[in-house]
Amino acid sequence: MIAIRETSLSNPFHSGKVRDTYTVDGNTLLMVATDRISAFDVVLPTGIPDKGAVLNQISAFWFSQTSHLISNHLIALASDRPDLDIPPEIARMAMVVKKAQRLDVECVARGHITGSAWSEYRKSGTVQGQSMPSGMRDGDPFPEVLFTPTTKAEIGHDENMSFDEVIDMVGTEIANQLRDKTIEVFMYARDYAESKGIIIADTKMEFGLIDDELILIDELLTPDSSRFWDVGEYEPGKSQASFDKQPVRDWLDEAGWDHEPPAPILPDNVVDKTRERYIEAYSKLTGATLN
Repeated sequence: MIAIRETSLSNPFHSGKVRDTYTVDGNTLLMVATDRISAFDVVLPTGIPDKGAVLNQISAFWFSQTSHLISNHLIALASDRPDLDIPPEIARMAMVVKKAQRLDVECVARGHITGSAWSEYRKSGTVQGQSMPSGMRDGDPFPEVLFTPTTKAEIGHDENMSFDEVIDMVGTEIANQLRDKTIEVFMYARDYAESKGIIIADTKMEFGLIDDELILIDELLTPDSSRFWDVGEYEPGKSQASFDKQPVRDWLDEAGWDHEPPAPILPDNVVDKTRERYIEAYSKLTGATLN
C-alpha cells in the first residue's frame, strides 16, 4: 500500500495487485499506480522503480488518444491537482478519476499468438476454444483480432469466459459493446504504436458504467496490461524483444518458480533491465521524457 499523508485520502478505498485507490469524494477517486509488479497473477516481493509513474502516464496518454472512440474515467493527473495535497513522488504515479460501476470482465484483445494462447494452440490448434489456422508460429499475427475475455480475479488466476458467459453476466447489449470497443481501441492503438516502433501483441482492458454509459477504467495499454514488442527485432517463431515485463516472466521461469506464492526476489539486473524497458516504452510511444 502507498503511504499517503494524513489527509482525507489517508484510507484506501481499494488496494489491488499493483494499484491503490482512495476516495476523494462521492463521485471521484484517486488511483495510484505503485511500483509493485505482478507476474503469473502473483505480486512479487521486488518492485520496479519508476514503474508506477510509467503506468500512470502511459494510461493518461492512451485515455487522451482514444477518447474519440469511447469515454473514460480520467479527470486529471494528480500532479495537476495541488489542492489534493499529495507528495510529489506520489502525484507522478496517480490520477484523479470518475467513480464507476466496474464490470467484472477482463476484456482481452489478441493481435498475435503468444503466451497462454500459444500454449493452447500447440496442444489443440485452438485459442480459447476457437479453431485457428494450422502452421502458426509463436508470435504470428492472427488473421483477425481476437476477443478472449476472462473473469476479473482479485486473488488467484483469471478464468477464460465464453462470449455467452459474458452475455449472462452483463447482458447482450453491453457484451457486444465490450467486444466491439475492446477491438476498436486495440486496433487504433496497435496502428499508432507500430508507427512508433512497437508491436502491441495483446492487451487487456477494463470497463465500467456511469449512468448506464460504458467507459474505459483502470489502466490502458500499459506494459503491465499488454505485450509490447520491438518492431525492428520482431521475428515469429522465437521469443520477442519486449518493452514490457517479459524479462521478469522469463527470469521467473528460468529460476524454476512454479507460479505459486511466494514468488522469489528479483535480482538487480532483472529489475534494472525491466525499469529501462518500461521507460523506453513510454518515451517511444509518447515522444516525451518521463516526469
